[in-house]
Amino acid sequence: MKNERNIDLATQFIKDYISKAGAKGVVLGISGGLDSAVTAYLACRALNPDNVFGLILPYKTTDPQSLKDASLIVDELGIRHEQIDITPQIDAYYQKWDQNADLLRIGNKAARERMTILYDWAQKMDYLVLGTSNKTEWVLGYFTMWGDMAAALEPLGDLYKTQVRELAEGLGIPGRIIKKAPTADLWQGQTDEEEIGISYVEIDRILYLYIEKKQTLAQIIRAGFSEKKAEKVVNMVRKTDFKRRLPTILQLQYCQEPLV
Repeated sequence: MKNERNIDLATQFIKDYISKAGAKGVVLGISGGLDSAVTAYLACRALNPDNVFGLILPYKTTDPQSLKDASLIVDELGIRHEQIDITPQIDAYYQKWDQNADLLRIGNKAARERMTILYDWAQKMDYLVLGTSNKTEWVLGYFTMWGDMAAALEPLGDLYKTQVRELAEGLGIPGRIIKKAPTADLWQGQTDEEEIGISYVEIDRILYLYIEKKQTLAQIIRAGFSEKKAEKVVNMVRKTDFKRRLPTILQLQYCQEPLV
């Protein structure tokens, strides 16, 4: 019942936002992962599928299975889409400027490149960029600034990762996409849980206590979570606060002479 309500709310949110903005539809990245699949399914419920456009944007290290899953999603929904390999522009940049760049830098560059392409197509089509990020990523700061979090609207932004998985089941998304290990596909073999070192189930439970229940770190540990894991999650939230804010502007108007 709760899933049905969340599906209805997310669907209405997309529909209302697009209507008020006067846009013709939405463009979103289709990665083959759970979040983009759920977002695409919601968009098609909210809008005519003809007004939903998907972009599949692989880099050379993208898992071939991700491309298969992305194709499955767009085929299941019957939405228009294009696949654009971003390898040439990413590699050309690092070939010229830093051939020793590490995987994280390249992954972040790829995330931002994908978003510039999404926005270019959105402008071309008079669409809005539909975000695919969830609350767990948002509060952990587990995203690329001005990359995967740059969007006009985020229908999953108040749902933790485990809640998105529940939503996927209610939407009838193919089981192989629901069950696959979450990954940003920033480099070959990368998975979110392995990189963070904690499962999403544990992360979401800790975040629920910390964010929703306003519990202290000590209280969370007393609730049965290991000190190491609880500290890591809470510290990720604290240290990435700057990533969730617009650029900080130096306020000068109170110390300058008035213009008139």
